[in-house]
Amino acid sequence: MKAYNVAIVGATGMVGQEFIKVLEERNFPMASVRLYASDRSAGKKLYVGHQEIVVKETAPESFQHVDIALFSAGTEVSRYFSPVAAKSGALVIDNSAAFRMEPKVPLVVPEVNPQDIRRHEGIIANPNCSTIQMVVALYPLHKVNPIKRIVVSTYQAVSGTGSAAMEELTTQAKLVLEGQNVVPHVYPHQIAFNLLPEIDVFLDSGYSKEEWKLVEETRKIMHAEDMAISATCVRVPVFIGHSEAVNVEFTEPMSPEEAKRILARAPGVKVLDDPSVSLYPQPWLAAGSDDVFVGRIRADSSQPKSLVMWVVADNLRKGAALNAVQIAEEAARRGWVKSRN
Repeated sequence: MKAYNVAIVGATGMVGQEFIKVLEERNFPMASVRLYASDRSAGKKLYVGHQEIVVKETAPESFQHVDIALFSAGTEVSRYFSPVAAKSGALVIDNSAAFRMEPKVPLVVPEVNPQDIRRHEGIIANPNCSTIQMVVALYPLHKVNPIKRIVVSTYQAVSGTGSAAMEELTTQAKLVLEGQNVVPHVYPHQIAFNLLPEIDVFLDSGYSKEEWKLVEETRKIMHAEDMAISATCVRVPVFIGHSEAVNVEFTEPMSPEEAKRILARAPGVKVLDDPSVSLYPQPWLAAGSDDVFVGRIRADSSQPKSLVMWVVADNLRKGAALNAVQIAEEAARRGWVKSRN
């Protein structure tokens, strides 16, 4: 089997460290690995396998002889360095929003549109975390009975904002329980014991940018430009694991039983659905897992062609690092990425 020279940009961040973990767990064929980050993190040491590697500052020359570059260092870094890496001959898989809606850049979830990887011109975009888990759950149903409309409400963990947000939730929870005042820093309001219907900036339409991403990315990934989608995205005081309440209208009626049968056979999906014993997906249980969990599948009592379901996944794994590594695996398997070894 071919082995690849891999670079991770943003290696010291939460997703960057998850990249390392997923690559190791899945035994991705790496001939070498380089770790990059900002100048603030340069000099830190991380283990990949049993090898201690020094993190270096990202620079234009960082990508010489790199076959695959995994980026999770923010939009500005990606916009500057991704084209540099691609020009050096690397396949860039970028976890930021920088290129997701660029017409020439594939936006890929391997369980849904792996064929789109082939048309890459050096850069492939990794979708938003909430988008990934929703399309993994809905695409198997869409193939059988085309979806006309989606109404989704998300309940997104603070790890989607980063480690500072996780620390803020911990600190605020302690302060509230001690009866002390809370001063928010990461979010505009207290997140402990609270819900914030604000993720990313608000647009003139009244929707947030996160809600817009969920709509437009879903259409692009599923090749369904006319699909009607409405989203409400909420930040919740959960550390890891995004949850979604999804209402789906199909072209023809579909029973909950048929949906469960289809999803039980779908790649990357695990059905947990037995209300009689309170069996349903929970972010606490999804954390650390590769699967997208689906439960509470039931008929929409207001619309005969609709189903309602509850979808949960680890936003750092399938919502970010795992999906990116799966793209790399698929590109390697199909011979759509070059190896210099």
